[in-house]
Amino acid sequence: MKKFKIKLMSPNDVEEFVKIASNFDFDIDLVSGTVYLDAKSLLGVLSMGIKRELNVVTMADDPEFASKIEKFSVA
Repeated sequence: MKKFKIKLMSPNDVEEFVKIASNFDFDIDLVSGTVYLDAKSLLGVLSMGIKRELNVVTMADDPEFASKIEKFSVA
């Protein structure tokens, strides 16, 4: 399992993140507290809200995915 912390600052960031996630075959979830959502669902990700720290959880350890979402990473 691989975890990342991200922050999506605008609806455009949400759209870009969902497009990136949709290009990968493995499951990708967004987690906020006890809420888990499919990171490939535009409406789901928008419902999480923008300008919030979210956790990305995936069972695959794919360096390509990690590099593509790096711009949304929170230190």
